[in-house]
Amino acid sequence: MMAGVDRWGPFSAGLDPAEQRARLRALRQTARLLAGPRAADLCRLLAQAETDPAALEPACRALDGLTATDRRQILASYAALARAA
Repeated sequence: MMAGVDRWGPFSAGLDPAEQRARLRALRQTARLLAGPRAADLCRLLAQAETDPAALEPACRALDGLTATDRRQILASYAALARAA
């Protein structure tokens, strides 16, 4: 079970499936561009989560497991994209 604090962006409850896929792809692209191979597990889990909701929690844990700098850059960039939309 994901904690309430982890319910943001593509991890939000009750999203339309198409919107969730779009958010997962945006987060995956952001992670790939900013962290490259260091975010390989995260990117794999985000891609898996597009069709398997059980991968959402492991993806969230993979994001939390990145170095502080990588995580901060990914979150800040994703937030800027979401804010612009």
